[in-house]
Amino acid sequence: MIATALNYLDRQSLPMLVSELRNAIPIDDIAFGQLNFLFLLAYGIMYMVGGRIIDWLGPKTGLFIMVVWWSLATVLHGLVSGLTGLFIARFLLGLGEGGGFPGSAKVISEWFPIKERSFAFGLFNTGSSIGAMIAPPLIALIVLSFSWRWVFIFTGLAGIAWAAVWYFYYVSPAEGKFGKVNDKKLIPYADSAELTTDNFDIKWIKLFEYRQIWGVLAARFLIDSAWYFVIFWLPKYLAVTRGLDIKAIGGFAWIPYAWAGGGSILGGWFSSYIIKKGISLDKSRKITLAIASALLPATLLITQSPLGLALVFFSMAMFGHQAFSTILQTACADLFPSKVVGAVSGLAGSAGCFGAMLFSLLAGQLIHHFGYPIVFTLVGLMHPAAFLLVILVVRSFAQVRPLSGSGS
Repeated sequence: MIATALNYLDRQSLPMLVSELRNAIPIDDIAFGQLNFLFLLAYGIMYMVGGRIIDWLGPKTGLFIMVVWWSLATVLHGLVSGLTGLFIARFLLGLGEGGGFPGSAKVISEWFPIKERSFAFGLFNTGSSIGAMIAPPLIALIVLSFSWRWVFIFTGLAGIAWAAVWYFYYVSPAEGKFGKVNDKKLIPYADSAELTTDNFDIKWIKLFEYRQIWGVLAARFLIDSAWYFVIFWLPKYLAVTRGLDIKAIGGFAWIPYAWAGGGSILGGWFSSYIIKKGISLDKSRKITLAIASALLPATLLITQSPLGLALVFFSMAMFGHQAFSTILQTACADLFPSKVVGAVSGLAGSAGCFGAMLFSLLAGQLIHHFGYPIVFTLVGLMHPAAFLLVILVVRSFAQVRPLSGSGS
């Protein structure tokens, strides 16, 4: 959760500081869209490759490398003097951050059984909202006390400190001991089916023979397009369209991100809670997805509302997305054996990044020529469409069975 918070704090620094950077580096709407495009291109590539790297190296070493990489890239943001340098730093940041979520998914798949998994995913996914939530006031404080360059330096150093602590303390449940207690004995594997089906492996290329993977990839392609637009463009929207300065943005922009954190926790908790009440895994996931997707059309009302209501609608949308995203991330562990969870999570995240990458370019052009209303309309429809794809393509939340020739 802390790593994910740092991940989002680092990526949100530039959107928060774009109005400050304009004094040193010229960034218009099209250039801002291009910066987001480069970040998401690198993020999507490493999300896919990083999943395999995490499966290969294990979460201890893999996450250490990824966090150090993106933290150094964050520091580089504070040292550049032109748009080209910012493009390079943004691309390098995406390469490092792409391994964060697959690594976290791998940890959850190792440590938690099915009945607890969605809540665990919700907790670590809350880090994204915590990072985005603390970014506005923290960044405003650093800018007002020092300068925009120190924002990147301080947040980058915080990531390096986390990586050192992680590498020193983390152990897998299969091999680690705290005190004299074997952790493996403490993991409550209540589902015998998980133990019998979790042992087979699937070659990476063979994953594409499962319709479930296509359903998850298509859903992530849509919902991440909406999510990244909102988190990257919210500070800019408040600054340019609503006329807020850095201090005012720091005072208001954290509110939707706080609600996003609530969506992560409550979405994961609710699905786990109704499973414990006797609802099947399949129905619990679908019920949560349906409720979450129904909140996103609130974005259609943002541009026509006063600032207070606009923040309410932003909050509803971000709450709904994070609840939806938590369940969809959990689906990687629900549907596939733990040996390939890192790879599946990486593929899903990569699909989301490529969708967001293309939508970022489109959004920059649409906003430049037509303004925000048309983009917020598109954003509000993506989650309901993704829910329909899950129903039609994934169909059932149950672990896949080996296909002929799919073993390694």
